[in-house]
Amino acid sequence: MSAAPALSFEGVSRWYGDTVALADVSFELGPGVTGLLGHNGAGKSTALKLCAGFTQPSSGAVRVLGTDLAASPDAYRRIGIAHDRDALWPFMTARDLVALCARLRGVTDPAAAAVRALAEVGLEDAADRKVKGFSHGMRQRVKLAQALAHDPELLLLDEPLNGLDPAQRRGVVALIQRLGEEGRTVLVSSHVLHEVERMAPRVLVLVNGHLVASGSTAAIRGLIADRPRSIRLEATEGRALARELVGAGLVESVRFDDGAIVVESSDVERLGRDLAGLARGVGARLRRVEPVGDDLESVYAYLHQRARGVGR
Repeated sequence: MSAAPALSFEGVSRWYGDTVALADVSFELGPGVTGLLGHNGAGKSTALKLCAGFTQPSSGAVRVLGTDLAASPDAYRRIGIAHDRDALWPFMTARDLVALCARLRGVTDPAAAAVRALAEVGLEDAADRKVKGFSHGMRQRVKLAQALAHDPELLLLDEPLNGLDPAQRRGVVALIQRLGEEGRTVLVSSHVLHEVERMAPRVLVLVNGHLVASGSTAAIRGLIADRPRSIRLEATEGRALARELVGAGLVESVRFDDGAIVVESSDVERLGRDLAGLARGVGARLRRVEPVGDDLESVYAYLHQRARGVGR
């Protein structure tokens, strides 16, 4: 393994015309699994293309396994890539496809490498079937097998769990964990935090091309859990209930919206536990309780705002 970081971005930006895909991103990765988390359009695919040498930064520097890929093509043989596009050759069997990819990367015995890689992803029984008849989940595993066949030091996996059933997901998650434990550097992208948590002890969070948080996956989960939440309440005796909520210290703000109460709370668990009792106390009847802005976009937006306020 290289003494230098397996992967480093130094002030990397990438733009296409007037569109900025990545803006001044810096990080270093060593052995183990790291998650690349972000909503669709956040810049994950652009970051992976830069890691793989498929495109060049508009500014800044990307170093892979201690080198600039443009200056050292041999380094490509030390990288395994499973991208999100489904570009497999449908007329080939899984065995022949993976063996061909291994041969193109200089593997001495590509046939044996294909057997090993297909077994690792649980496709040994389908090895001699043509890829055109495979389900989406099987095609995902073929992409993972060709990325593994040449025994790479660095793995770049773009949404590898897409299209897998629960049993297949468990198998792929266990495989990715093991690859990290073996000392390989694995960068795995996803827009789903709980998927990343299962695979990666460390995470990078991208929002609109900006790296807004990085660190342990547990710490990122803590940031998200601690963010203030907006809750919409529909109830009788709304003003009396609002006064009680403020007086009990359960909410930081209250506003009235079309007959409903919208509150903001940093302790949603306590609010949920005490709300019914407070409502009974003032003779209020709860008709509806629902979160506001609790989707992934709002989570990433919160991390972005927090990063701008306190730094990375």
